[in-house]
Amino acid sequence: METELKNRYFFVRHGQNVHQAEHPGIIYLWPDGNPPYKLSELGKEQAEKAGNELKNEKIDIIFSSDIFRCRETAKIIADIIGYDKEKIIYDTRLRDLNWGDFGGKTKEEYWNYYENDKESAFDKPAPNGESWNQCRQRMVNVFNEINGNFENKNIVIISHGEPIWLLIGYIKDIKDEELLSKRSEIMPSTGEIREIK
Repeated sequence: METELKNRYFFVRHGQNVHQAEHPGIIYLWPDGNPPYKLSELGKEQAEKAGNELKNEKIDIIFSSDIFRCRETAKIIADIIGYDKEKIIYDTRLRDLNWGDFGGKTKEEYWNYYENDKESAFDKPAPNGESWNQCRQRMVNVFNEINGNFENKNIVIISHGEPIWLLIGYIKDIKDEELLSKRSEIMPSTGEIREIK
């Protein structure tokens, strides 16, 4: 059964960052790079585009992952829509998937660990990391809190690709097999907005 929504939600994936631009195929360190992964010039443009798309949506609240690339995205959006940056609510549960020991390694190495059985990533955590189910659970926890605490609000939630994909699957009650087959369709690209109402 789909989750009953008490608000309009705009899920935004952070803009492209320098790691994505310069090291495609290499997994992020977690929770962030050292120094933190900043938005690329394209990423800043993507965040500005998202801000302009949200300008007329009368946004009441912005929640964001506390990771630098999301903070930057949130602040750019807040500036454009006239939202007080001091009121952005940062939550560690909105962070990206914890890739554990695969941070800094290739995505190929990551999937080799799962013997290229992507469905097993739902249950099997990466060493010193988390499974998709664990990531989804923390996203569900924070979302249910937000959905329970507010009503008839327009809410922006800024996070990362994997967590947004998993959360949309939960809200829409999409089974794991279908969620996996529609991964590229459901997961927003960098800077993209997914409205859920």
